[in-house]
Amino acid sequence: MAASIEEITKDIVELPRHQRLALVRLLLDLDRPGTSDAMENAWDEEIRARSHRSGILGGGPTRI
Repeated sequence: MAASIEEITKDIVELPRHQRLALVRLLLDLDRPGTSDAMENAWDEEIRARSHRSGILGGGPTRI
């Protein structure tokens, strides 16, 4: 039997933040198949920068 949306949502909420963000990106990409490589690279860099500043990737937040 397939999992219900409620079960899937519960599982997603329990994921670490970086995995939730990766899932969101995947889901958004399903609706935007024509996104350019340059735009993808820019968003990847932005996600890395935000993750680093928030401490998600370790090393603590960066002061700007």
